[in-house]
Amino acid sequence: MTATLRHQALAILCERDPDRKAAAARALDPDAALDPAELLVEPSGIPGRPDRPALVDPAQLESRSVQTTAGRAALIHAIVHIELNAIDLALDAVWRFPGMPHDYYRDWLTVAREEALHFSLLRDHLQRLGHRYGELAAHGALWEMAERTKGDVLARMALVPRTLEARGLDASPQVRRKLLGAGDRDGAAIIDLLLRDEIGHVAIGNRWFRWLCTRRGEVPEAAYAALAAAHRAPRPRGPFNLAARRAAGFSENELAALG
Repeated sequence: MTATLRHQALAILCERDPDRKAAAARALDPDAALDPAELLVEPSGIPGRPDRPALVDPAQLESRSVQTTAGRAALIHAIVHIELNAIDLALDAVWRFPGMPHDYYRDWLTVAREEALHFSLLRDHLQRLGHRYGELAAHGALWEMAERTKGDVLARMALVPRTLEARGLDASPQVRRKLLGAGDRDGAAIIDLLLRDEIGHVAIGNRWFRWLCTRRGEVPEAAYAALAAAHRAPRPRGPFNLAARRAAGFSENELAALG
Protein backbone atom coordinates (compact mmCIF):
# COMPACT_ATOMS: atom_id res chain seq x y z
CA MET A 1 0.00 0.00 0.00
CA THR A 2 1.37 3.42 -0.98
CA ALA A 3 1.86 5.80 1.92
CA THR A 4 -0.44 8.81 1.95
CA LEU A 5 0.94 12.29 1.44
CA ARG A 6 0.86 13.10 5.14
CA HIS A 7 2.63 9.82 6.01
CA GLN A 8 5.30 10.61 3.42
CA ALA A 9 5.77 14.08 4.87
CA LEU A 10 6.26 12.68 8.37
CA ALA A 11 8.74 10.06 7.15
CA ILE A 12 10.83 12.70 5.37
CA LEU A 13 10.68 14.95 8.44
CA CYS A 14 12.30 12.11 10.41
CA GLU A 15 15.16 11.71 7.91
CA ARG A 16 18.46 12.74 9.53
CA ASP A 17 20.59 13.15 6.43
CA PRO A 18 20.03 16.65 4.97
CA ASP A 19 20.83 15.67 1.39
CA ARG A 20 18.48 12.69 1.43
CA LYS A 21 15.81 14.81 3.11
CA ALA A 22 16.02 17.50 0.43
CA ALA A 23 15.96 14.95 -2.39
CA ALA A 24 12.94 13.16 -0.90
CA ALA A 25 11.07 16.43 -0.37
CA ARG A 26 11.67 17.46 -3.97
CA ALA A 27 10.33 14.08 -5.10
CA LEU A 28 7.06 14.33 -3.14
CA ASP A 29 4.11 13.52 -5.39
CA PRO A 30 1.42 16.23 -5.40
CA ASP A 31 -1.06 13.61 -6.63
CA ALA A 32 -0.43 11.19 -3.76
CA ALA A 33 -3.43 9.93 -1.81
CA LEU A 34 -4.47 12.34 0.92
CA ASP A 35 -6.55 11.74 4.06
CA PRO A 36 -7.02 15.00 5.98
CA ALA A 37 -9.02 13.27 8.72
CA GLU A 38 -6.33 10.75 9.64
CA LEU A 39 -4.80 11.27 13.08
CA LEU A 40 -1.07 10.56 12.95
CA VAL A 41 1.00 9.86 16.06
CA GLU A 42 4.04 12.05 16.62
CA PRO A 43 7.20 9.92 16.84
CA SER A 44 10.12 10.81 19.08
CA GLY A 45 13.10 12.63 17.70
CA ILE A 46 11.59 14.99 15.19
CA PRO A 47 12.80 16.67 13.21
CA GLY A 48 15.53 14.34 12.03
CA ARG A 49 18.81 16.19 12.37
CA PRO A 50 22.42 15.39 11.45
CA ASP A 51 25.07 15.29 14.15
CA ARG A 52 26.41 18.56 12.76
CA PRO A 53 26.07 21.52 12.81
CA ALA A 54 26.27 22.12 16.53
CA LEU A 55 23.28 24.20 17.66
CA VAL A 56 24.07 27.17 19.89
CA ASP A 57 22.35 30.30 21.14
CA PRO A 58 22.11 32.86 18.32
CA ALA A 59 24.18 35.32 20.38
CA GLN A 60 27.14 32.91 20.21
CA LEU A 61 27.31 32.97 16.41
CA GLU A 62 30.29 34.89 15.09
CA SER A 63 29.78 37.67 12.55
CA ARG A 64 32.34 37.75 9.73
CA SER A 65 33.02 40.10 6.84
CA VAL A 66 31.59 38.88 3.55
CA GLN A 67 34.56 40.46 1.79
CA THR A 68 36.44 37.25 2.60
CA THR A 69 35.61 33.80 1.24
CA ALA A 70 35.29 32.50 4.78
CA GLY A 71 32.84 35.28 5.62
CA ARG A 72 30.70 34.59 2.55
CA ALA A 73 30.74 30.90 3.39
CA ALA A 74 29.56 31.67 6.93
CA LEU A 75 26.67 33.73 5.56
CA ILE A 76 25.67 31.06 3.03
CA HIS A 77 26.01 28.35 5.70
CA ALA A 78 23.55 30.24 7.91
CA ILE A 79 21.03 30.48 5.06
CA VAL A 80 21.49 26.79 4.15
CA HIS A 81 20.57 25.98 7.75
CA ILE A 82 17.50 28.20 7.56
CA GLU A 83 16.38 26.43 4.40
CA LEU A 84 16.79 22.99 6.00
CA ASN A 85 14.58 24.19 8.84
CA ALA A 86 12.13 25.55 6.29
CA ILE A 87 11.82 22.08 4.70
CA ASP A 88 11.02 20.68 8.14
CA LEU A 89 8.50 23.40 8.92
CA ALA A 90 6.61 22.80 5.67
CA LEU A 91 6.60 19.02 6.16
CA ASP A 92 5.41 19.47 9.73
CA ALA A 93 2.54 21.67 8.53
CA VAL A 94 1.50 18.85 6.17
CA TRP A 95 1.48 15.92 8.58
CA ARG A 96 0.66 17.49 11.95
CA PHE A 97 -2.66 19.26 11.52
CA PRO A 98 -5.71 17.16 10.53
CA GLY A 99 -9.03 18.38 9.28
CA MET A 100 -7.83 21.10 6.91
CA PRO A 101 -8.97 21.45 3.28
CA HIS A 102 -7.07 19.49 0.65
CA ASP A 103 -5.64 22.73 -0.76
CA TYR A 104 -3.92 23.44 2.57
CA TYR A 105 -1.86 20.24 2.32
CA ARG A 106 -1.10 20.77 -1.37
CA ASP A 107 0.06 24.32 -0.61
CA TRP A 108 2.50 23.19 2.05
CA LEU A 109 3.70 20.33 -0.13
CA THR A 110 4.63 22.95 -2.74
CA VAL A 111 6.47 24.93 -0.07
CA ALA A 112 8.41 21.83 1.05
CA ARG A 113 9.51 21.09 -2.50
CA GLU A 114 10.62 24.68 -3.14
CA GLU A 115 12.47 24.91 0.18
CA ALA A 116 14.28 21.69 -0.73
CA LEU A 117 15.37 23.27 -4.02
CA HIS A 118 16.62 26.32 -2.12
CA PHE A 119 18.59 24.11 0.26
CA SER A 120 20.18 22.23 -2.63
CA LEU A 121 21.17 25.39 -4.53
CA LEU A 122 22.72 26.99 -1.47
CA ARG A 123 24.44 23.77 -0.34
CA ASP A 124 26.06 23.47 -3.76
CA HIS A 125 27.11 27.12 -3.71
CA LEU A 126 28.61 26.64 -0.26
CA GLN A 127 30.63 23.71 -1.60
CA ARG A 128 31.91 25.88 -4.46
CA LEU A 129 33.23 28.21 -1.75
CA GLY A 130 35.17 25.28 -0.31
CA HIS A 131 32.91 24.44 2.64
CA ARG A 132 30.23 21.94 3.56
CA TYR A 133 27.01 22.28 5.53
CA GLY A 134 27.60 21.33 9.15
CA GLU A 135 31.10 22.77 9.46
CA LEU A 136 29.93 25.86 11.35
CA ALA A 137 27.63 26.30 14.33
CA ALA A 138 23.97 27.26 13.80
CA HIS A 139 20.90 27.99 15.92
CA GLY A 140 17.55 26.28 16.44
CA ALA A 141 15.22 29.27 16.84
CA LEU A 142 12.98 28.41 13.89
CA TRP A 143 12.14 24.95 15.18
CA GLU A 144 11.64 26.28 18.71
CA MET A 145 8.66 28.26 17.42
CA ALA A 146 7.35 25.14 15.69
CA GLU A 147 7.40 23.40 19.06
CA ARG A 148 5.56 26.26 20.76
CA THR A 149 2.80 26.25 18.12
CA LYS A 150 2.38 22.54 17.48
CA GLY A 151 -0.93 22.42 19.34
CA ASP A 152 -2.76 24.98 17.18
CA VAL A 153 -2.67 25.37 13.41
CA LEU A 154 -3.80 29.01 13.72
CA ALA A 155 -0.81 29.81 15.93
CA ARG A 156 1.48 27.99 13.51
CA MET A 157 0.23 29.98 10.52
CA ALA A 158 0.45 33.24 12.47
CA LEU A 159 3.91 32.84 13.92
CA VAL A 160 5.97 30.77 11.49
CA PRO A 161 5.24 31.93 7.93
CA ARG A 162 3.77 35.33 8.88
CA THR A 163 6.42 36.18 11.48
CA LEU A 164 9.66 34.23 11.24
CA GLU A 165 9.64 33.54 7.52
CA ALA A 166 8.46 37.07 6.77
CA ARG A 167 11.69 38.27 8.36
CA GLY A 168 13.44 36.65 5.42
CA LEU A 169 11.58 39.00 3.08
CA ASP A 170 13.05 41.92 4.99
CA ALA A 171 16.58 40.48 5.14
CA SER A 172 16.91 39.41 1.49
CA PRO A 173 17.75 42.83 -0.05
CA GLN A 174 20.55 43.40 2.45
CA VAL A 175 21.96 39.89 1.94
CA ARG A 176 21.84 40.35 -1.82
CA ARG A 177 23.67 43.68 -1.58
CA LYS A 178 26.38 42.13 0.59
CA LEU A 179 26.96 39.29 -1.83
CA LEU A 180 27.03 41.56 -4.86
CA GLY A 181 29.39 43.91 -3.06
CA ALA A 182 31.73 40.98 -2.51
CA GLY A 183 31.51 39.98 -6.17
CA ASP A 184 29.37 36.90 -5.55
CA ARG A 185 26.90 37.20 -8.42
CA ASP A 186 25.92 33.53 -8.25
CA GLY A 187 25.02 33.84 -4.59
CA ALA A 188 23.03 37.00 -5.24
CA ALA A 189 21.10 35.26 -8.03
CA ILE A 190 20.12 32.48 -5.62
CA ILE A 191 18.87 35.08 -3.13
CA ASP A 192 16.73 36.58 -5.91
CA LEU A 193 15.13 33.17 -6.46
CA LEU A 194 14.59 32.69 -2.73
CA LEU A 195 12.88 36.05 -2.35
CA ARG A 196 10.51 35.34 -5.24
CA ASP A 197 9.51 31.97 -3.79
CA GLU A 198 9.39 33.12 -0.18
CA ILE A 199 6.87 35.81 -1.06
CA GLY A 200 4.63 32.95 -2.19
CA HIS A 201 5.31 30.95 0.96
CA VAL A 202 4.41 33.83 3.26
CA ALA A 203 1.32 34.44 1.12
CA ILE A 204 0.27 30.84 1.77
CA GLY A 205 0.66 31.47 5.50
CA ASN A 206 -1.45 34.60 5.19
CA ARG A 207 -4.10 32.76 3.20
CA TRP A 208 -4.58 30.00 5.75
CA PHE A 209 -4.24 32.30 8.74
CA ARG A 210 -7.12 34.41 7.45
CA TRP A 211 -9.14 31.34 6.46
CA LEU A 212 -8.81 29.98 9.98
CA CYS A 213 -9.67 33.34 11.54
CA THR A 214 -12.86 33.48 9.47
CA ARG A 215 -13.73 29.91 10.41
CA ARG A 216 -13.24 30.67 14.13
CA GLY A 217 -14.87 34.09 14.06
CA GLU A 218 -11.62 35.88 14.92
CA VAL A 219 -10.49 39.32 13.79
CA PRO A 220 -7.07 38.68 12.16
CA GLU A 221 -5.19 41.65 13.68
CA ALA A 222 -6.48 40.95 17.19
CA ALA A 223 -5.90 37.22 16.85
CA TYR A 224 -2.34 37.78 15.71
CA ALA A 225 -1.54 40.12 18.60
CA ALA A 226 -2.90 37.63 21.14
CA LEU A 227 -1.00 34.70 19.61
CA ALA A 228 2.25 36.64 19.38
CA ALA A 229 2.03 37.51 23.07
CA ALA A 230 0.98 34.02 24.15
CA HIS A 231 3.79 32.29 22.27
CA ARG A 232 6.51 34.91 22.88
CA ALA A 233 7.02 35.71 19.24
CA PRO A 234 9.84 38.13 18.41
CA ARG A 235 8.72 41.60 17.41
CA PRO A 236 9.65 42.32 13.78
CA ARG A 237 12.51 44.79 13.43
CA GLY A 238 13.19 46.97 10.41
CA PRO A 239 14.14 47.87 7.85
CA PHE A 240 11.09 46.24 6.30
CA ASN A 241 10.67 45.11 2.71
CA LEU A 242 7.21 46.62 2.39
CA ALA A 243 6.86 45.79 -1.31
CA ALA A 244 7.53 42.11 -0.64
CA ARG A 245 5.23 42.08 2.38
CA ARG A 246 2.44 43.64 0.31
CA ALA A 247 2.97 41.04 -2.39
CA ALA A 248 2.74 38.35 0.30
CA GLY A 249 -0.69 39.62 1.37
CA PHE A 250 -0.13 41.73 4.45
CA SER A 251 -2.73 44.46 4.85
CA GLU A 252 -1.91 48.16 5.01
CA ASN A 253 -3.00 48.16 8.66
CA GLU A 254 -0.54 45.36 9.40
CA LEU A 255 2.27 47.19 7.60
CA ALA A 256 1.50 50.39 9.49
CA ALA A 257 1.68 48.48 12.79
CA LEU A 258 5.25 47.46 12.08
CA GLY A 259 6.29 50.98 13.05
